Parts: sequence; C-alpha cells; structure tokens
Amino acid sequence: MSEAEIKDAVRSGSVPAIHSQQEAFNIAKVGGWEADALVGQLEEQIRQEGGEKRSFFHLEFKDPKHFTWLLVAFASMGGLLSGLDQSLISGANLFLPKDLGLSTQQNSLVNSGMPLGAVAGALILSPCNEYFGRRMSIIISTIIYTIGAALEAGSINYGMIIAARLILGVGVGLEGGTVPVYVAETVERRLRGNLVSLYQFNIALGEVLGYAVAAMFISVPGNWRYILGSSLVFSTIMFAGMLFMPESPRFLMHKGRTLDAFRVWRRIRGTESAESREEFFVMKVSLEEEEREIHAGSNGRRFPWMDFFTKPRARRAIVYANIMIFLGQFTGINAIMYYMSVLMSQIGFNKYQANYMSLVGGGSLLIGTIPAIFLMERFGRRFWAIATLPGFFIGLVLVGASYHVNGTAGTEAVYLTGLIIYELFFGSYACLTWVIPSEVYPTYLRSYGMTSSDGWLFLSSFIVTYNFSAMQKAFSKTGLALGFYGGIAVLGWFYQIFFMPETKGKTLEEIDLIFQKPTRQIVRENMASSMETTKDFFAGRWGRVFNGGPQRGLSVTEVDHEERKF
Repeated sequence: MSEAEIKDAVRSGSVPAIHSQQEAFNIAKVGGWEADALVGQLEEQIRQEGGEKRSFFHLEFKDPKHFTWLLVAFASMGGLLSGLDQSLISGANLFLPKDLGLSTQQNSLVNSGMPLGAVAGALILSPCNEYFGRRMSIIISTIIYTIGAALEAGSINYGMIIAARLILGVGVGLEGGTVPVYVAETVERRLRGNLVSLYQFNIALGEVLGYAVAAMFISVPGNWRYILGSSLVFSTIMFAGMLFMPESPRFLMHKGRTLDAFRVWRRIRGTESAESREEFFVMKVSLEEEEREIHAGSNGRRFPWMDFFTKPRARRAIVYANIMIFLGQFTGINAIMYYMSVLMSQIGFNKYQANYMSLVGGGSLLIGTIPAIFLMERFGRRFWAIATLPGFFIGLVLVGASYHVNGTAGTEAVYLTGLIIYELFFGSYACLTWVIPSEVYPTYLRSYGMTSSDGWLFLSSFIVTYNFSAMQKAFSKTGLALGFYGGIAVLGWFYQIFFMPETKGKTLEEIDLIFQKPTRQIVRENMASSMETTKDFFAGRWGRVFNGGPQRGLSVTEVDHEERKF
C-alpha cells in the first residue's frame, strides 16, 4: 500500500487487528503495511495529545543510535560497580583483617558478604522490576550500593563490616539482574549480544580500576578504608546518569502503556527504518498475546512464575540459563578474583607486590572481554561458548601444575602464564552468563526468570568464595584448580555441544519461538550442526567454521507455534 492509502486506513479505522505472534512474524517477513499503519496510529495519538511532552530529564538525539550508546554506557556501569568490589576487597584483604582483628573464617565471610547480600538483592529484583520498572530499579540499586560503600569505609568492627558488605551486595544483586534485561529490551537485535557483553566488560574494567585504586592507597595510613570507599564516586555517577535514561519500551508495553512505549521507541530506536517499525509491531502483538494467555489461565495466574514448572517453553529457558551461570561460577572465577592478592602471596610475592601483580589477572580478564563485544554477534553464542571454554580449562591446568614446579621463579612463571590464559578466555566466555539469561525468558516472565538467574549467580559466587580456603585445604591447591574447577569445565563443554541452541541475530520474540521446540529436537539439530562444523573444520572450510555457516536448524519458520511436550 502507498503512504496515502495507509493514512486513509488509519483515519477510517480499517486497520485489521492482529492477534497472533506467528501472524505478526509473517506480516513483518513480507513487509506488510500493518506495521506502518500501527506507527501511523500512534503518531496520530501523540499529535492529538499535543505532541511530545518534555521535562528536565528528557534527552533526545537527532540520531537514535547515539541515545542507544549513551543508555548502554550508563546502565552497564552497574558492571563496573560489581567489578570494583571484587578487586577493592582483594586489595583490602591484605590489611583489613589485622586492623579489625578478624579470624580466617570471619574474613571469609567478609569476602563472601557481598555475593550473599546480592542473593537478597536478587530476591527483590522481581517485585522491583514489576512495580517500579527497569530504570527505577537500577536507580534504587545505586542508592543501596552507595549506602553500603559508605558504611564499609567507616566500619569499626566485624559486625559493621559484615552489615556493610551485605547492604552493598543487595545493590549489586538488584542491578546485576536488571541491567542486562534493560539493555536487551532496548537495543536492536544485531547489537544485543555485543552490547549486553559490555556489562561483563565493565565488570572486568572495574576489577582493573579497583586494583589500580588499591595500588594508589596502599601506602596511605588507613589504606583499606580509602580503597573500599572509592566506589562511592562511581555509584554516584551512575545514579546521576540513570536519571536521564528512559524506561524499557518492552516493560511499558508489558504494562499496557503502548503509547508511552512508542514514545521511548522513537527516541532510542527511531521509526525511519522498516526494520524498526516491524520489530515494534511484532513486539506489540507478541506481548498482547502473552497477556491474553496469562488472563486465560485464570486460577494459578496470580503466580505467573508457576509457568517455569508447568510450561515446557519456560522450563527450558530457566534450566538452560541457570546451567550456563553454573558453568561460569563453579569454574572458579570469583574465588580467584576475590582472593587474587592472597593467591599471589602464596606463590612468593610480598603484600605490596601481590597487590600490584593482581593487575595482571584483572587486566587479562578485561582484554578477554573485548573480542566478545565485537565478535559474538558474528560467530554466535553457541560457537563462542564451545570455542572459549577449553581455553580457560588449559589455563586451570597450568595453574594447578604450577604448585609442583621447583623454584619460586618457575612457579611464578607457570602460575602467571596459566592465570593469564584462564582470565583471557574466561573474559570472553563470561559475557554469555549475562547475555543468555537476559534474552531467553518470555517478556511476562523475564523479571521472574532474572530473579532466579541473578540469585543463583550470586549464591554460586557466595558458595565458591566462602568455601575457597576450606576447599584449598581439602582438595589441595592443584586438586581444586584442576580437579574441581577443571572437571566442571569439561562437563560443561559437552553440555553446550548437545543442549545449547543458537540465538544469534534473533529478536526476543523470535527466541521465544526457538524455545518452544522440544528439547530432543534442539539436541538433534545441535548434533547435526556439530557434525557439519567438524567436517568443515577438517576439510579446511574455515569461513563456514568461524562464521557458523548457515543458520543450521534454527529457522523460526519451522517451529510449530503450539506448545510441545518436553
């Protein structure tokens, strides 16, 4: 239809109502005029209400892409706060226990207090996201974080430092589950994996900054107070920046605020391109269909999260997302980051050298995240996971072997080589533990799903961190690094080959269709894809190997829209 005919249809009210997600996809696929008509209807409503309403906190750019980058930059600062804590407490570990008279067990609880508090933060994630929205939840998290950081710096005894660590953790837990969702719901599909990966990049950047801050204050009297209190600066900047950011359009649509969702969409994505208009159209139809399904279920729909037990599509998502988090946490990363300075001192460095050498591990993790930011969308999530996990397993082998090398110089050389390899590959892999949970849940369950994933992530971090010292004694240093952490990495590699679907280049609504496939079908397609990739590898067809070849077995047009049996 011509633009004039579309306007006539809008004015006359003859635009057909679309009720099916599959029908919306079919319309978008052929460039149907209904998407343009929807945009025209909403533009007309805005004009009738007197145009765009602006306030002091209303930002708008000529090119919506600039807004997207600014939004991602401020939201992803939450990762910076999380990373800062890991490295700041590592530097403070060298002096804080002596100043406050802490035992080894008490200091273990101080270190693991943040992830334990983050579990509580994850538990309030769902109600905060549902009642206050994504944006306000992030703002609340920065306020809680700032209070915790101030209390940390002023702690005078064991009870106060534990309380401060728990409060700070609540802030980290709340923002840790909200930021990836906020970013995933606002950016375009071709950039989603790359931009959500910025959260992990900022975690690594925060760790490097934390080690640098610790090095700056390490010779100052009361050094650990300045080290821990420095995070106040970053949380304040994030708080101020988020005041100017808009709410997630998908959240607004989920709450029935279609016109407000469109206002935000115009600012952050624009409506000039057909792709943007079609994505908004499919999003609206999909969310309306979800809401109808929720209301049609009557009884138990007071508790939508029950769908994780009763709906195969939702169950597949929560199992998959949380296994990926398990693989990211139980391969030892947080134990190594929290105890980095202690580990450096165990292989022969003194306290001051150990703090400076911690920058090696933090810097390697930071460098490792950079390829994920630029290349994950090119290679795909599945290829990325299968290719990077063996890399950090090799690093764990070297770390474990280093304890049996004779001579301090040899031990340090092998240990640092293993640590660098481990951190480089894990930096790339860790991005998946934020990208995957943020995109696999259906919109109406996304805040509930992220509550479980965020809570599980920080509970895993607490378990690994709190038990690190005891596990080193029980397993030995080599047994822990190679046997426990390395063994889980090997099992995880096989899990990914069989059960990990590809979501590269898909909208959140298209991913919804992928997870409606039965698990056995996903496994069958993954096996076929793996065999084809293996043949390409040995045949020297590198372009097909590294670019993922065709989208093998993942076309959403092959998916029956009805729920399948698990």
